[in-house]
Amino acid sequence: MPRLAAASLAGTAIEFYDFFVYGTAAALILGPLFFPTFSPLAGTLAAFGTFGVGFLARPLGSMLFGHIGDRHGRRPVLVASLLLTGAATVAVGCVPTYDTIGAAAPVLLLVLRFLQGLGLGGEWGGAVLLTAEHAPAERRGLWSSFPQIGPAVGFVLANGVVLVLSAVLTEAQFAGWGWRVPFWAAGVLAVLGLWLRSSLPESPRFLEIDDRARVPLAEVVRDHWRLLLLTAGALAAGYAVFYTATTWSLAYATERLGVSRTVMLACIMAAVVVKGALTPLTAMLGDRYGRRPLCLAGSAMAALWMCPMVALLSTGAPLPMFVGLMGALIAFVVMFGVIAAYLPELYEPRVRCTGASVGYNLGGVLGGALTPVVATALAEGSGRVPWGVGVYLTAIALVSLGCFALLPETRPAPVGAGRPVTVGVTKG
Repeated sequence: MPRLAAASLAGTAIEFYDFFVYGTAAALILGPLFFPTFSPLAGTLAAFGTFGVGFLARPLGSMLFGHIGDRHGRRPVLVASLLLTGAATVAVGCVPTYDTIGAAAPVLLLVLRFLQGLGLGGEWGGAVLLTAEHAPAERRGLWSSFPQIGPAVGFVLANGVVLVLSAVLTEAQFAGWGWRVPFWAAGVLAVLGLWLRSSLPESPRFLEIDDRARVPLAEVVRDHWRLLLLTAGALAAGYAVFYTATTWSLAYATERLGVSRTVMLACIMAAVVVKGALTPLTAMLGDRYGRRPLCLAGSAMAALWMCPMVALLSTGAPLPMFVGLMGALIAFVVMFGVIAAYLPELYEPRVRCTGASVGYNLGGVLGGALTPVVATALAEGSGRVPWGVGVYLTAIALVSLGCFALLPETRPAPVGAGRPVTVGVTKG
């Protein structure tokens, strides 16, 4: 289990590094480089629009790779998704800007972002299932949380590279070539990830399945449509909170409040470190008290904290901004720390890779794709404190709270160590 957990953590960290480095670049530099004919606000909105395309691609990736995972195994998904995401990310770093090739530049950016999202759509399901289906039932939450730490590590890596480059390069150097370096670094990380995953064993639970679904997506839509919609709605708030705290806040603070890029990146990274450190703790609480209570508590915390968060952000002072971001990400991790165990347990094994992956990534479309765009537009029309952003996020959190309330508990009763327990819900 430690070896599997470490490999899953490293793989998700690399894949989410690829995804997050684009979000950071979209907030800081892509607007002027790829949409120079737009106003600063319109350029930022356009850059966040290409950012959102990655989320729209993620459910398609989960359908494609979920089919592979349910038909041919969880392990092939990990290799194929890592190759696709890594190659697309390196290519983003090579795209000429608008000044060089005109309108073809943002089109290429859009295509590559789509491919990034396609690869990431398969990554989460494969990494989580390979860990969860090896884990003993009474510790499934803890071991499954390691892939969930990967996004925090990937985010810190992505923003750490940008932070260092921002500190050592001039504005002209960063705009000219420095922003490309984090994308090129993805190639090295992809090779490392492939090496780590090359010797992982296949999931024992997958090998036990005799009646594999011929078309897993069709079966999920036919027999588990209600569960799919509920899981997507339930996860929307987590995505909205995370990408508001890590992507929109960066653009808002640097463009509207005049906070330096270095200071804001440091605040966000510190909050994400806290989030990553708390992930195993919340997962252990889920093993002890159940998945659903943690998800309900996290959604409620998010609903209560969103307006205070935007008020603290609007101060432009490092400590209040850090407190605001940290509170938001603590609410996020209480909700999402148990998701890696919860979603697989909700779906029966024969369609688990498709069901869990599609539900997870549909939540990303609902909560993550448009949130930076909507938040930017709402903040532009507000005063010093963008209360509209807080109200918007609070509404999403309340919707997710309602969806979690309609989902069942799945935590299995303790059994002998080493014997995974299969838990599923009824059809419909």
